[in-house]
Amino acid sequence: MNYVLVSVEGQTEETFVQDVLRKHLWNYNVDLSPVVISTSRAKRGTKNKGGLRDYFKARREIEILLRNTNAVAVTTLYDLYGLPTNFPGLNTFPAGGSGTSKAKHLEKAFQDDIGSSRFYPHLQVHEFESFLFVEPSRTAALFPENDLTKEIQKIREKFHTPEDINDNPHTAPSKRILELYPNYDKPLYGTLAVLEVGLDLIRAECPHFNSWLTWLEGLG
Repeated sequence: MNYVLVSVEGQTEETFVQDVLRKHLWNYNVDLSPVVISTSRAKRGTKNKGGLRDYFKARREIEILLRNTNAVAVTTLYDLYGLPTNFPGLNTFPAGGSGTSKAKHLEKAFQDDIGSSRFYPHLQVHEFESFLFVEPSRTAALFPENDLTKEIQKIREKFHTPEDINDNPHTAPSKRILELYPNYDKPLYGTLAVLEVGLDLIRAECPHFNSWLTWLEGLG
């Protein structure tokens, strides 16, 4: 079994890795273990977990994970949307490029900055909530008191893939869901949506995510 560490932003991504990706990759002889990024450290040494707010803190944690010689690789599951302003590559990406091209550019800059052949970063385009637009009817079923199928479908039809739903502070995937359903809670509904939609459909609709998962499968 090949052990792989994945740095994640928060509880939702941790659950997704633990309950969905880990089970899938086990069949490929890959043991994927999530580690929630810590945002600060209290006086007594305990860590406050969740959120990528400063790149240098993330880099320190990646470097710590790479010290684990039992891991054949270290990767990430961070949202492309809302990255800290000091993230490598943000200032060198030309305006007007697609979300996928931006993710690839930043992943390369991130990889170069860490400088380890065992490090392969992944940035989710544009954020985890993109998965909620893969199959609108299944996502809408999570909100039975509101029939949101048509509203979610209208948004989905405007874009080639769910990963193309943009990262404007008002139109990012999570913001669109919140506008339709103000009670949206990411740890609860985000996880349920992924389980409802299923990994096969997500892979088919989200090519950048699929490329990452294919790489993970190849580690087995």
